[in-house]
Amino acid sequence: MQEMDFRLDAKVWVLVADGEKALFFENKGTRKNPVFEVVRELEQDNPPTRDQGTSAPGRMYDSGQNQKSAMEQTDWHRLAEERFAKDAAALLYKYAHNNRFKQIVLCAAPRVLGELRKELHSEVMDKVIGEVPKNLTNHPIDQIERILSAR
Repeated sequence: MQEMDFRLDAKVWVLVADGEKALFFENKGTRKNPVFEVVRELEQDNPPTRDQGTSAPGRMYDSGQNQKSAMEQTDWHRLAEERFAKDAAALLYKYAHNNRFKQIVLCAAPRVLGELRKELHSEVMDKVIGEVPKNLTNHPIDQIERILSAR
């Protein structure tokens, strides 16, 4: 799906997300003058991996005599992002199944958008009218409205 293939008509929903925060908006305005109203916020604390790990990466024996190799450290931050994408996708499915929205635009950091796309139920995917691979979660609502309506 191309990022410019959508129109923010009235009642279109917009999901703005990163790996820690998701904002669900409904456009209560018009295409030319969008007014986003927050429907729901979803947050998760997700510090960097260095702050989540408890010990050094493990080591394993190699095929050589008395040789050990380091194992790659678990990326706890990435795992939390994936779990967050699953939670956001589950919430979108619940809203779609209850006919809370007919169309939605997904706006998320590129990696989160990819994770989210993998988790979305077909009922939600059928309602996706556009995707924007940008992280706008820390922007004020009026700036998000301007950025997305300018497309």
